[in-house]
Amino acid sequence: MKESETLDTYEVIIIGAGIVGNSIARELSRFSLKVAVLEKELDVAFGTSSRNSGVIHSGINYEPGTLRALLNVKGNAMMDKLCSELKVPIKRIGKLTVALDSSDLSGLHRQKEQGDANGVPGMELMDNETMRKIQPGINGILGLWTPSSGIISPYLLTIALAENAHLNGTAYHLNSKVVSITRSNGFYEVSTESGKTFICNVLINAAGLHSDEISGMIGLNSPEIWACRGEYYVLDKRLSNALKTLIYPVPGPNDPGLGIHLTPTVDGNILIGPSATYIPNEDREDYRTTAKIMSTLREEGEKFLPGIKLSDFIRSFSGNRPKLTPPDKGGNSDFRIKDCGNGYIELVGIESPGLTSSPAIAEMVRDMVEKYLKMTPKKDFRAERPGFAGFFSSLPYERKTELIKKHPEYGEIFCRCEGITKKEIRDAIENPLGTVSLTGIKLRSRAMMGRCQGGFCIPRIVKMLRDDYGYEPDQYMLRNKISPMFSGLVRSQ
Repeated sequence: MKESETLDTYEVIIIGAGIVGNSIARELSRFSLKVAVLEKELDVAFGTSSRNSGVIHSGINYEPGTLRALLNVKGNAMMDKLCSELKVPIKRIGKLTVALDSSDLSGLHRQKEQGDANGVPGMELMDNETMRKIQPGINGILGLWTPSSGIISPYLLTIALAENAHLNGTAYHLNSKVVSITRSNGFYEVSTESGKTFICNVLINAAGLHSDEISGMIGLNSPEIWACRGEYYVLDKRLSNALKTLIYPVPGPNDPGLGIHLTPTVDGNILIGPSATYIPNEDREDYRTTAKIMSTLREEGEKFLPGIKLSDFIRSFSGNRPKLTPPDKGGNSDFRIKDCGNGYIELVGIESPGLTSSPAIAEMVRDMVEKYLKMTPKKDFRAERPGFAGFFSSLPYERKTELIKKHPEYGEIFCRCEGITKKEIRDAIENPLGTVSLTGIKLRSRAMMGRCQGGFCIPRIVKMLRDDYGYEPDQYMLRNKISPMFSGLVRSQ
């Protein structure tokens, strides 16, 4: 089929706007290519990329020579520069992997050996006394310290990558679920649920939990994805100083994850989790949490934080890993990142450490694309994202005063729990991708993430959307087209 003026035609189409898809989009936006991203949700970062621990992994958990190991260590080393350019907070707080008794020692030494082989910097085995200098009160007979481990906001990074890629010319087609793919006369025709068709020379499958389905549309027999749910509790910021570093148990060789642990976040909350439970593949986007796992997570939290109260558990959530290992096998498989020929590149089974590896994955895919298309660097590529790093509440007093004089809406608090201002809500609504949902506003601004979980700020955001942007009751969506917040008015105005 020839390129048609009636169809959207691109040189490269990326399916999936998670951390991997957006990392690739941003890397390709450095070059004079016509690139588009297709995403089935109303916004970016609505899947696995916003539903994880936000940990920057060191590279001790993966077998030497695998893509997971190589890309993890390389991606880790790239993160500080990337986050500086995109103005996304990152903290290198290090990690202690702790052997609680002698049965854990062989696994801990295996991680140290893997870390040495993978080139993980600064590792150190520590006795209990030394560990307690880093994290008071910790128990264990031996620990492995990895100072290159850190924490980041996974959804802020994903959004920042997308917005920077868009700033540099990448087109984003949201609410565009892919339903069929055909190839004719050297081009791919990608059809979406809305009835729109896109044409491209190079097609990149970064569809996460649905990457095997996309490969099936191409006619390839790629490995099946198995969904594995991880459930979390979010703790109140009252406990923010209780945890100084990441603390992990020693995982078993066939464990599907790295074990339940406590994770500080860049925003001051602590996460307990994740669990690891395989779920039916037809439920791969079922993000419920369960009473049984929540009870287990509370017990783990009380074990590590004796002063914890029931009122400190402010929210629960879950995320589903796209695993290549079935339930009867467990453990972990290597990433599948493959140039399948004919301009089709697939990324299947990108689970942890996909976040850490994402900038390195993007460079790997860039090199694959270069086999098919001429890659001319742009002279006007803009690496830096506009605005200031972090949130208004974290700025120095003098800077706050300066911004309020320039934009008075910085002086009006919309979210009391998180200290989020009206101007930050407006910026989230007027985002470069042109998409608005309550979840999208939440991920961009942190409104609705505090102790009251939106009790104070949601009415103000709803009123702002009505008064300033003309929203009608049926236009308010929580996260997608089937999650309306209102059915109408209680009374006429």
